[in-house]
Amino acid sequence: MTVLETPRLALRRFTDDDAAFIVEQVNDPHWIRYIGERNVRSEDDARAYLARSFHAHYARHGFGLWAVEARDSRAVVGMCGLIKRDALDDVDLGYSLLPRYRGRGFAFEAARATLRHGHGVLGMARIVAITAPDNHRSSALLRALGMRYERTLQLPGYDGDSLLFASEPSAPTLDA
Repeated sequence: MTVLETPRLALRRFTDDDAAFIVEQVNDPHWIRYIGERNVRSEDDARAYLARSFHAHYARHGFGLWAVEARDSRAVVGMCGLIKRDALDDVDLGYSLLPRYRGRGFAFEAARATLRHGHGVLGMARIVAITAPDNHRSSALLRALGMRYERTLQLPGYDGDSLLFASEPSAPTLDA
């Protein structure tokens, strides 16, 4: 089920058919360093992870992390979407790409469309994003989206600090 489309990308709900992608994504060293170990080693593990995390989030909130596909090849290049974390008051923008698809503007394109969808379609007054202080590419992307750094915080289950950025409907992401 396609949720959003951009000129180059389609964002859709994950299905069990995405298990191989999930195994690759969550075992990427960048994912493990900045997001965390998920102990997903097989496609069976991935299907269980999809059920307890992604599908449960869709059922509970009506949104979540979506598969990001390149429209020309239908290859899943990453994920992007909105997450409601217990530790945050606001909905959180999340994204990650497989290494071979980084540096092509896909993360910006997907995140920008996701912010527009959250603010405009879902009526969210405020959306936040968190990143590790040393994840400079992620911080730069959030700033390019018009999100503003607000504060440093510690989230349960994560070692170290996280930087919190925020977007509101009047942010440049909606006008660009």
